[in-house]
Amino acid sequence: MSPTFSCSLTRSRMIAKPNCSSADSSASRCIQDLLCNSSVVLNLSEVEMEEFCLNQDEYLEKYLGPRRSPVFLPVCITYLLIFLVGAVGNILTCIVIARNKVMRTPTNFYLFSLAVSDLLVLLLGMPLELYEMWSNYPFLFGKGGCYFKTFLFETVCFASILNVTSLSVERYIAVVHPLRAKYVVTRTHAKRVILSVWSVSVLCAIPNTSLHGIFTLSLPKGKGVGAMSTSATCMLVKPRWMYNLIIQITTLLFFLLPMLTISVLYLLIGMQLKREKMLQALEAKTSLGQDSSSNVRSQQQKTRRQQVTKMLFVLVVMFGICWAPFHTDRLMWSFMDQKSSEHMKIFQVYEYVHVISGVFFYLSSAINPILYNLMSTRFREMFKEVMCRHKWHPVQRKRSLSMTRVTVRSTLSDVPPCNCTVTIEGEDYDMDESQENKTSF
Repeated sequence: MSPTFSCSLTRSRMIAKPNCSSADSSASRCIQDLLCNSSVVLNLSEVEMEEFCLNQDEYLEKYLGPRRSPVFLPVCITYLLIFLVGAVGNILTCIVIARNKVMRTPTNFYLFSLAVSDLLVLLLGMPLELYEMWSNYPFLFGKGGCYFKTFLFETVCFASILNVTSLSVERYIAVVHPLRAKYVVTRTHAKRVILSVWSVSVLCAIPNTSLHGIFTLSLPKGKGVGAMSTSATCMLVKPRWMYNLIIQITTLLFFLLPMLTISVLYLLIGMQLKREKMLQALEAKTSLGQDSSSNVRSQQQKTRRQQVTKMLFVLVVMFGICWAPFHTDRLMWSFMDQKSSEHMKIFQVYEYVHVISGVFFYLSSAINPILYNLMSTRFREMFKEVMCRHKWHPVQRKRSLSMTRVTVRSTLSDVPPCNCTVTIEGEDYDMDESQENKTSF
């Protein structure tokens, strides 16, 4: 067989013989030129010929997608609004708790830890994600930057859910087991738990972080040997099955089980508060006409505790709503087969889920200070004090000291006019001289 015939046969097996007299596009003209005129590049498959004829931007987009996200502008505006609200709110929360001794309660320590977690996401995580949406490649921060980004998101994800779970356990003990709370719900214990939460989060973030790195595309066949530096992307570089396994395990351990535990705890708390309310109504009937200060204080203490629990319950519900899309996004990605054409429609749905999960993910970092301001008189007044730079003074008391309320020093308490405190049921209670409506927050 002659060399000429052999080459013609090789070409015909790879791609149908083209019409060498016409071409519809530059890529088609390039392929036709290779087949009709070139005697150099003859060992390329049809796909390799197409890649050879693509310019650099077309080649990168084929394998890495568009350099800039098509939804960058609306997402960027949304993220910036969330950033302003969340950064200001969480910084105020940290300042209020750090500056005011009266705010340093076990409950508020958990809220402080949660605020730090939210600030890390907003100040470090959000700018990185916006940068990637603006320019998906090349990733300019190298392997260290890629590890840092993945490690940050994983650590914050775990720390947030563990903080909320610890906070819920603290509320459960304070409400359902008040005698035990005297020894468990303390500042020292809260600090130890928070330290453990962050330590566990850091350790559990390492496996997924180790699976990521910098991926670069090789040059198209026929254009040389080596990698394209402009294609550097921070992404999964280890076997996909390892990533899928880690995501599914962490979703179970750090979202589904904690949310189930929290749901059970607040169900038990609700049952306990309902029993206390019924008992309180019965005591009010039996002690009708008796106006003892101890009964008044006991009722006000229970009312205040209900208000604390109500705010934290709303916080947990909003946390679950905001984080559910994030974990749905991760699970969908772990179950998707990118090489299967049958999953193309699912992939299109996934793109929308990914955008929505990002918005809710960052919204969860901004919504907590809003809840504190809406549902906590103390936080609201402290926020005003920090922002307006004026001292808030409680109103003059309208009752004798024996009739003043003994309130739980928590996120829902008012600023006490004195430093007198008495420890009851493991929490700090203050002599509050202000008269506040029991149903107000």
